[in-house]
Amino acid sequence: MRIIKKIALVLTIIGALNWGLVGIFNFNLVTALIKSALINNIIYIIIGIASLISIAYFFEDKMTLED
Repeated sequence: MRIIKKIALVLTIIGALNWGLVGIFNFNLVTALIKSALINNIIYIIIGIASLISIAYFFEDKMTLED
C-alpha cells in the first residue's frame, strides 16, 4: 500500500502543478505534451482517481507516508 500512496501523491501533485500552470500562464502541459484527446482524457481520469485515493488517506488514523 505504501507504493500506491506515493504514486497517488505524485500524480496528485502533477495534476495540481498543471492546474497552476493553467491558472497562471494559461498553459496546459498535458495538452502541450500529448496531442491525442483520448489519451489526455485517460491521463485526467488517472489523476482524478489518484486524487480520490489521496483524499481517502486524509481520513486515516495514522497520518504518515510510511504505512
